[in-house]
Amino acid sequence: MYYFCTKFMTMSGEKDIVRAYVRYLKLQRNMSGNTLDAYQRDLRKLLDYMEKEHIAIADVTLSDLEHFSAGLHDIGIHPRSQCRILSGIRSFFKFVQLDGYRDDDPTELLESPQIGDHLPEVLTTDEVDRLEANIDLSKWEGHRNRAIIEVLFSCGLRVSELVNLKLSDLYIDEEYVRVLGKGKKERLVPISPKAIQELRFWFDDRNLMKIKPGEEDYVFLNRRGAHLTRTMILIMIKAQAKEAGIQKTISPHTLRHSFATALLEGGADLRFIQALLGHEDIGTTEIYTHIDTSTLRQEILEHHPRNMKRVW
Repeated sequence: MYYFCTKFMTMSGEKDIVRAYVRYLKLQRNMSGNTLDAYQRDLRKLLDYMEKEHIAIADVTLSDLEHFSAGLHDIGIHPRSQCRILSGIRSFFKFVQLDGYRDDDPTELLESPQIGDHLPEVLTTDEVDRLEANIDLSKWEGHRNRAIIEVLFSCGLRVSELVNLKLSDLYIDEEYVRVLGKGKKERLVPISPKAIQELRFWFDDRNLMKIKPGEEDYVFLNRRGAHLTRTMILIMIKAQAKEAGIQKTISPHTLRHSFATALLEGGADLRFIQALLGHEDIGTTEIYTHIDTSTLRQEILEHHPRNMKRVW
């Protein structure tokens, strides 16, 4: 059961505002239970502060929010967690304004703390090539594993998106993949000729397999004919990194970071990378940025190394 500070909720009208916001997150933003709980926990921190200071939602000012933000620092909350909390608060007040509860958004000039320049591990294109080159193609899973690595790197998929990828999601002739991401949001991602080639090699082997009933539409299968799990892919990629002599600590997500980094270094616009990855814009309206698919395709053709090496 979702709840907020009981005493605060007795204030006239404020309980309805928060309830309306929760409904918005659940129904219109299609948030999972865990994500919804996290948003409410973060918002509850602000509501508790407002109750203590006797501040109503309609009266909150930028100065109030800056004092609240400073308080998060004073009690030792990590800057990254502070950013997450403030992001949720921005989402709340954007909703409050858009739904007409107040005319302005007090978070408009609210700054987040600096969290440093730490970046996740990424692989160069040469390192991805080494990963693939060291796969033993004499084993039944060889072409499958090469296809997995290439699709992760060429399309920037989350590992959860990869394990749930279906044959019906592949548009090989059009060179697109349909991806069902977080919040059940669909996006179309261009797929490189190299990835298509590796998939076709895998399909030659896949067609010889005995597939379990109900698993026929999954792209990637284990030797028993069932779709793979995230753990199976993690183990495979770590083993291949060790085999290839790559010293970096990597995971399937490393290939997603590598995809985005390759595009950024190639000159792609951040908005296109955001759309390709299916990222939410946390700082503002926190909705997906929709970019025309023909423009997306042109961006990835021009900037991703798998396509830049293409021979016509």
